[in-house]
Amino acid sequence: MTAVFLLDVPENQPIVAVAAQADTVTVDRLGAYFKLSAPGPIVIDRRATGCRHAVWYSSIAGLLDAKITQWDKDALRLEAR
Repeated sequence: MTAVFLLDVPENQPIVAVAAQADTVTVDRLGAYFKLSAPGPIVIDRRATGCRHAVWYSSIAGLLDAKITQWDKDALRLEAR
């Protein structure tokens, strides 16, 4: 299971909303965080989120059984470790 944590703040909500559109991604809340998890890779298109670069590159609070394989101006891709 691949999982990523994002702080539950208004700036991160568009990222969570785009990720939640994928059939395999589950969104939960754990304390002050969103937990996005999936049985396989998680891919989030930055342009679809409408996030500016500063928000995009500061959105991740933690990973669980995951590694970042892409995090650039186009997308965030997380895969299982």
